[in-house]
Amino acid sequence: MFKTRQIYKDIFEHASKKECTIITGARQAGKTTILRYLYNELKKKEKYVLYVSLEDIKILEEINDHPENIFKFIKRPINPLYKTNPDKERIFILVDEVQYAKNPSNFLKYLYDTYLDNLKIIATGSSAFYIDKKFKDSLAGRKRIFILNTLNFNEFLYFKNENLLIEELKLIRHQKEYISIHYHEIMSLLDEYLTYGGYPEVALESDNKNKINKLLELRNSYVKRDFIESGLQNETTYFQLMALLSGQIGNLVNRNEFAGTLKIDNKTVDNYLYNLQKCFYIDLVLPFFKNLRKELTKMPKVFFNDLGLRNVLLNRFTNFYDREDKGQLLENYVYIRLKEIYRQDDIKFWRTAAGNEVDFVVSETFGKGKALEVKYKTTLLKKSKYKLFRNTYPDYPLSFVQFDFSKEPVIIPVLKL
Repeated sequence: MFKTRQIYKDIFEHASKKECTIITGARQAGKTTILRYLYNELKKKEKYVLYVSLEDIKILEEINDHPENIFKFIKRPINPLYKTNPDKERIFILVDEVQYAKNPSNFLKYLYDTYLDNLKIIATGSSAFYIDKKFKDSLAGRKRIFILNTLNFNEFLYFKNENLLIEELKLIRHQKEYISIHYHEIMSLLDEYLTYGGYPEVALESDNKNKINKLLELRNSYVKRDFIESGLQNETTYFQLMALLSGQIGNLVNRNEFAGTLKIDNKTVDNYLYNLQKCFYIDLVLPFFKNLRKELTKMPKVFFNDLGLRNVLLNRFTNFYDREDKGQLLENYVYIRLKEIYRQDDIKFWRTAAGNEVDFVVSETFGKGKALEVKYKTTLLKKSKYKLFRNTYPDYPLSFVQFDFSKEPVIIPVLKL
């Protein structure tokens, strides 16, 4: 049975638009599954829809020779110079793995401009790295990109068939003083999510050993495939950097230190970091300052887009409550949650040269927003440390997000977020 994703509704609605629909994201996040489901849904609506994969070498060779050669394998749309009737004559072409085309930008632009309303293209690409490298400005105004991440916690519960707990989570988030009687069940599943992450196949697996094996396969095969196809050098060093970053969640990324530790130059570190971002493995979060020039010159902090991948890089799969890196996992979870609500560019952190720090500063409107400090236990919190931030940025009220798991059900702010 197909499990829908929250982004699917937006993708399906955009299928009726003229622009190319491009679905991108990390490998194994579920792009091909969505494309195939979309194929079936369009068929049900009696649309003329065709599916091709550019992993098929024969098709790839033909379209690399000329975009028109795609019609050796599928029906050709009517030339709009002669007839335009989108309702009855429009053809939907679903193209999987479009990044394998020699020039995907030219391929999509040619078909879009030549057949106009008589042709709709929906394509997947395995990472934004390829979109950046191969998709040129010629597609401006002709495409909309949808980024499919691994499962968020709501989707994770849905994949586990925990619909009741999804409703409970909604109540927790929207009713200020609500305490759920299903609190322990939710926390147990959050523990699993923080440990094994949100890759769909991993979430659907019930056995923990099999979960780890799937994550190992992801690391050993799919991450390696991204590395090779990106044309990078020195695979061992690349994975060593990933492992170092895994231990750096929420910490500053010092390129000079990485270069010294790995015995490579800063340019290589920058290339690796760029690749890891564009393949959706990590995000680098910039600091928050009133002075934009300062903001752009300070070191960023690193977060992983999936905690399962992060944990397999370190081979750490012990229970959340027994781990020394609880604070890092919790801060990373809050970052993933904030990305569901806000644009990535609006999420930053604050840090002074003296070491004063606030985990997240979120801009909601111009010059206003909110700030969040994440703690596993608020008993260790010294609120006086945050006086400077509060005085400097009164339009960014600071609140504390905690995860203090007691024996009795209590309100957990991290679930309220």
